Amino acid sequence: MMRRRGGFATSIDISRSVRQQWAQIDDIVAANSQRVIQAFRLSGLSTLDLMGTTGYGYDDRGRTILDRIAAEIFGCEAALIRSQWVSGTHALATVLMALARPGRTVWVLTGAPYDSIGPTFARLIERGCRVRVEGTGNEIPRIGQADILRSDDVVYLQRSRGYSGRRAWGAAEIRRAAEWAHQGGAVVVVDNCYGEFTQVAEPGHWGADLVAGSLMKNPGGSIAPTGAYVSGREDLIRQVAEELYAPGIGGEVGASAPYLRLIAQGLFLAPQLVGEALKGGVYISHAAQDRGIPSDPDARETERNDIVVALDLGAPERVVRFCQTIQAWEPVDAHVKPEPWVMPGYDHPVIMAAGGFVSGGSLELSADAPIRPPYRVFVQGGVNRWHTKLAVDHALDSLSNL
Repeated sequence: MMRRRGGFATSIDISRSVRQQWAQIDDIVAANSQRVIQAFRLSGLSTLDLMGTTGYGYDDRGRTILDRIAAEIFGCEAALIRSQWVSGTHALATVLMALARPGRTVWVLTGAPYDSIGPTFARLIERGCRVRVEGTGNEIPRIGQADILRSDDVVYLQRSRGYSGRRAWGAAEIRRAAEWAHQGGAVVVVDNCYGEFTQVAEPGHWGADLVAGSLMKNPGGSIAPTGAYVSGREDLIRQVAEELYAPGIGGEVGASAPYLRLIAQGLFLAPQLVGEALKGGVYISHAAQDRGIPSDPDARETERNDIVVALDLGAPERVVRFCQTIQAWEPVDAHVKPEPWVMPGYDHPVIMAAGGFVSGGSLELSADAPIRPPYRVFVQGGVNRWHTKLAVDHALDSLSNL
């Protein structure tokens, strides 16, 4: 219950269990903040480095330093953090095209990959690669002995759930998959989208050879206006850089102005803002289940490996109503009424509620869903847990007459 004095809220009633889970998230935020602060303060980054470069981007000291910072944060030898990538899907496609060789196998151990990366796997097959999808993503699939793997095979792990009912992967699952892959000499690639800073370490610390994600999600801190990162083994990063730019040029180019300062600032703030998203997610799970709506993660779940909460609403009109109400509580485009539409890369109409300050910025509060059974809506982000609470309370209340 909210008590008001002079038109302003003086307190908000939050259950003890929610507050207890929020306190646990504070420990994660503290650990991640310490790692990020250390990486920045020891990097030698200066004010002049944040000016960025134009043209080819040769001798961009700020870009080079930011690459080193990202490598340190994500537990890897090297990194590329670039505005030339337009999305996480773009970065992951670059990685797969750089590493997957004709005649080799790309093992997808987390079940069917999310919709928009599907055409990349189709392209790999056209190039003579084999793509083998195993399991449902809810556990490490049992696929036999490691000797079926060959050197130069790629093991691909999608950390978050995408538009599926599977759970997000954390340290235990990624470590086990990496151990299996490395017995056969394969390279482990982790799609880290939505997962950064949700735990006290990253897939690079858990054995992944390459880790990739979008700056419009967690590591951009809701400030980076575009871009993505790839972090990993130095030799593999060189291959990715040559795929992104050109052979023989690689990571020595890529103008950073006017984005470098915003990317650096967003990365610095990201642990705190991801913590807000996690806290908002905890509240969503409790609020939904209090109304009899199934939530994944469950309200009692203490380990969250992405910032996504999936709610089973059971009918298309409920999905549309929920997303439209979330949109009505956004800071930008609150007057817009989203409708399902056919998006590039998706097999079903998709509705998206998103009214943040960065287009497609999923660390900011958003809700989206493919219009298909079981009519599940995916809510992510929220850099202010109180904004998340307000929007979600109204969205859930809006379903009462449907």
